[in-house]
Amino acid sequence: MSKKKHAQSSPDLSLVIVVFALLLIGIIMVYSASAIWASYKFDDSFYFAKRQLLFASIGILAMFVVSRIPYQTWKTYAKPILIFCFILLIAVLIPGIGMVRGGARSWIGVGAFSIQPAEFMKLGLIIFLSTNLAEKQRYIQSLKQGFIPLLLLIFTSFGLIMLQPDLGTGMVVVLTCFVLLFVAGAKISHFVTLGLLGAVGFAGLIISAPYRIDRIVAFLNPWEDPLESGFQIIQSLYAIGPGGLLGMGLGNSLQKFFYLPEPHNDFIFAILAEELGFIGGSFLVILFFLLLWRGVRIGLTAPDKFGMLLGLGIISMISLQVIINISVVIGLIPVTGITLPFLSYGGSSLTLTLASVGILINISRFSQMG
Repeated sequence: MSKKKHAQSSPDLSLVIVVFALLLIGIIMVYSASAIWASYKFDDSFYFAKRQLLFASIGILAMFVVSRIPYQTWKTYAKPILIFCFILLIAVLIPGIGMVRGGARSWIGVGAFSIQPAEFMKLGLIIFLSTNLAEKQRYIQSLKQGFIPLLLLIFTSFGLIMLQPDLGTGMVVVLTCFVLLFVAGAKISHFVTLGLLGAVGFAGLIISAPYRIDRIVAFLNPWEDPLESGFQIIQSLYAIGPGGLLGMGLGNSLQKFFYLPEPHNDFIFAILAEELGFIGGSFLVILFFLLLWRGVRIGLTAPDKFGMLLGLGIISMISLQVIINISVVIGLIPVTGITLPFLSYGGSSLTLTLASVGILINISRFSQMG
C-alpha cells in the first residue's frame, strides 16, 4: 500500500500572531503585577519580568525548533515520552528530589531553575493517546479492549499528580484526555457511567483534604471567612470590580500592594482586569477565542487521524486551562491553583505551552485549510 504524501505549506500566520500578542501582554502584565512584590523581596522590580522574558525566549526557541519537526515523528517516540513523564512524576514525590512550594511537592530543581513534571505529562499523554487512538480506533467503542485500558492510564497519571497534590493540573489532564476519547468515537454511555463514578470520586477527593473543603466553602460564601479561606477570591473580586470599563490604568493596580497574594501567578487576570478594565479583559478573551478557533481548524483539517487528534488535544489542553483559570479568578468555580497560559509567571508551563504550539504550527503546514 502506497503512502500518500502531503505537501508542506506555510504555517498558520494567524496562530503565530495571536501567540506572540499573548506573550507580549503576558510579559507586560507580569512586570506590572509583580513589580512591588519583587522590589520588596529581591530589591529589583524587574526580577520576575526578566525571568519571564527568559522563559519566553526559551519557549519561543522551543516552539521554533518543534515547529520544524514533522508532527508524524512524535508517533515514533510516543511510548518513550510517556515513560519519561511517568519517571518524572514519580521522582518529584521523592523527598530530596521534589521541591515543596505552597504545600505541594510539584517541582524538581535544576540549578537555579525548576521544572514541573505534571506539565510534561499533559503533553506526553496527548501524544500517546493520539497515537494509540489513531492506530486502534476500532477498539475505542469496546469497554474492555479500548476504553478501560486507556482510563487506567489516564487515572494512574492523575493519581500521581494528586499525590503532589495538584488538583488543577490533574483536572486539565483528565478533561483533555476525555476530549480526545470523545473525538475518537468513544460511546456516550461510557462517559455517562464514568461521569457518575467521577462525581463520587471527586466528592471523595474533596472530603479527604480539609483545605479543599475550605475552598468549596470559600467559593459558596467567601465572606464567611474573609481572612483565611475566602481571602484570595475576595481580593481578586476587589481587583476586578474597581476596574470598571476602562480600568485604573496600566501599573495603577492597588491589589498588587500585598493584598492579592503573588498576583503575577494564578490571579494575574484579576490585575489585568483592574488595570485595563472590561475592555482589556475582553480583548484578552477574544485573543484566546482566536487561538481556539485557529487550533480547532488546524486539527479538523489535518491530513490524517493522528494529526487531527494531536492538534485538537493540544488546543483543548490550552483552552481548558484558560477556562478554568479565568473562571476561578471571577468566582465561577472554586480555587484550583492553575496558571493562565502565556500570561502567568512560570517556566515549565510557559515553555511546554509554547513547545505544544510548535507542534500545532507544524500540523498547520500540512493542514488543508484553504
